[in-house]
Amino acid sequence: MLTAILIYLVVGAIAGVLAGVFGIGGGIVIVPALVFTFLAQDFAPSVVAHLAVGTSLATIVVTGASSAWGHWQRGSVRRDWLILMLPGLIVGGVLGVLLASSIPGDALTRLFGVFAIVMALKMAFAGQPATQGRAPRRWPMTLAGAVIGGVSTLFGVGGGVMSVPWCSRFTSRMTEAVGTSSAIGLPIALIGMITNVIVGWGEPDLPAGATGFVMWPAFLGLIVTSVPMARLGVKIAHALPARTLRRIFALLLVVVGIKLIIG
Repeated sequence: MLTAILIYLVVGAIAGVLAGVFGIGGGIVIVPALVFTFLAQDFAPSVVAHLAVGTSLATIVVTGASSAWGHWQRGSVRRDWLILMLPGLIVGGVLGVLLASSIPGDALTRLFGVFAIVMALKMAFAGQPATQGRAPRRWPMTLAGAVIGGVSTLFGVGGGVMSVPWCSRFTSRMTEAVGTSSAIGLPIALIGMITNVIVGWGEPDLPAGATGFVMWPAFLGLIVTSVPMARLGVKIAHALPARTLRRIFALLLVVVGIKLIIG
């Protein structure tokens, strides 16, 4: 248990920094770390992946709020874009959790491994998103919100790996895309957390301390360090180029993804 708590604290710190720097919510780190930790604690394999996803989303509610508030204070959150995407984010978020609940735990773990590798390759080799200067329109923004929300709650991530490039189409300020992405991740995580509690309610294999597919001891351990580190990440995002850090992080994702796939 002591080792698990230390892991929660370290993972929370890493996830918090990533949430602030990239606007990605930190779930891409939290989910695999929780899968490994829960398996080490002898939790039932049938619920491990679902618990990791649900707990990750619960954590992103807090880290996302901290990161989004930091960017809001710096004027880098576009509220008009968020409003256009919100209906899609809500519908997609619910559908993503329902889909995840219908997938067996080991299959969901391997699917997340594939997702992690794809996102790693995207982060490692993608250049600076080309700014097209287009004015966002309602239906494309709603559809984008549905896709981002669905994929995010399916895998327990904040959605920034998709929403940052999408928002970059409409602005020349990368910090504005990252800041808005942080705000987008908040309703995704909130809807995903609530739906995971409902869907997992009464699951017989849940460990003590879980409500539905949210493991509260892990949640508390993660947010202790993730919230202050998210604010640090915001400062880094506004002060330093992130290209090298992004590629190092991508390499880590490839290793994690391979491990999740092979078991």
